[in-house]
Amino acid sequence: MASAEGGDKYRSFLHGDGEKNTVWRHGAPPNYDLVNKLFEEERTKEWPEGSLEEKVQRLLKSWEMEMVHKVRPEDQKSVHPRNYSASTNGLKPLTREEVTAIGGYNAFLATKLPPEHRIYDPDKETVDSGMSTFLTAFPRGFAIEVLDVYSGPPRVAFKFRHWGYMEGPFKGHPPHGHRVEFFGVCIFHVDDDTRVEKAEYFYERGNFLASFLIS
Repeated sequence: MASAEGGDKYRSFLHGDGEKNTVWRHGAPPNYDLVNKLFEEERTKEWPEGSLEEKVQRLLKSWEMEMVHKVRPEDQKSVHPRNYSASTNGLKPLTREEVTAIGGYNAFLATKLPPEHRIYDPDKETVDSGMSTFLTAFPRGFAIEVLDVYSGPPRVAFKFRHWGYMEGPFKGHPPHGHRVEFFGVCIFHVDDDTRVEKAEYFYERGNFLASFLIS
């Protein structure tokens, strides 16, 4: 599985010679210092380095980083260069090009809800507006950890926790300062080089977004 290349303790493919020609969405690699601090302070599991759980967690964090911050599909090393798709809650799988075009946040928040019932409408957001919405709401970032790994390669199934603190406004709603979190299950179908060929994630979207509205 992916290994560290220096610069970030929890993510691969972020720094080093292999990223010299990478095109970053905001012109430079993202800085994860704040969210790493939040992760270290509040994680509920601390997996031994080299364990299956630690390797899966690194793959998850690297994959998430690349889907959000790398503009060109050819720069995304955690996924298969040709055969890749991702789906949310059983909806239609998207190709890597489709995910890159609409943005990782909008792909992850895909929904069949009628537009009038959407707290956040991914169909009306751009790559940049979606990213800005969540970076503004979570100035310290949105941490993620692996809680359990149910199976190893080639069909890696695991439970995860995603959390942050709403210390900035969200779609016109003022910050309440409370923790916003959700739990989910993900399945990574990987090749012999542990590159993701298919990602399937399942979580309760409505409860997550409703957490932004509490007073």
